[in-house]
Amino acid sequence: MRPTKEDLEAARDRVIPDVLPPDGEPLRVLFCGINPGLYSGATGHHFARPGNRFWPALHLSGFTPRRLAPSEQHLLPSYGLGITNLAHRTTARADELTPEELREGGLRLRALVERHRPAYLAVAGVTAYRTAFGAPRAQIGPQPETFGPSRLWILPNPSGLNASWHLTRIAAEFTRLRASATLRTPP
Repeated sequence: MRPTKEDLEAARDRVIPDVLPPDGEPLRVLFCGINPGLYSGATGHHFARPGNRFWPALHLSGFTPRRLAPSEQHLLPSYGLGITNLAHRTTARADELTPEELREGGLRLRALVERHRPAYLAVAGVTAYRTAFGAPRAQIGPQPETFGPSRLWILPNPSGLNASWHLTRIAAEFTRLRASATLRTPP
């Protein structure tokens, strides 16, 4: 059932829990979104808005054997995958977040990466990454620096609002990440 307009408005500032494996279980890739949108807040599932290309790209790239629905996010740890966000509060648009919120989220993300030690941290959204980590020249793709114990990859934002990246291009970038994450043994 799709959320109503009232459901969406009531979801403002909600927090969606991270999707992570139990402590000590392997984590190949930790995907990090900018923050949940209202649709995700209303449903309780990451990347839930129809038109978001995260779940199709995840499947097309070979991370999952079939396209998962957002309501199946709990299956991700069985594939060695997880999801978190730079900022936890839901908003209608990512530009409602302050630079301070993104920087604070970056500090929280560092602690999470130290604890779970993913082989790769994949941040979906280059502009948010640049703001959160003071890296104005960061580009889509693998980064030369690590993020704590993890390799770092910046992905395009899969939101339907990101019109400059169509699904085929997003899936191709996810595929490059999957190929690298498969070749590397988690720390």
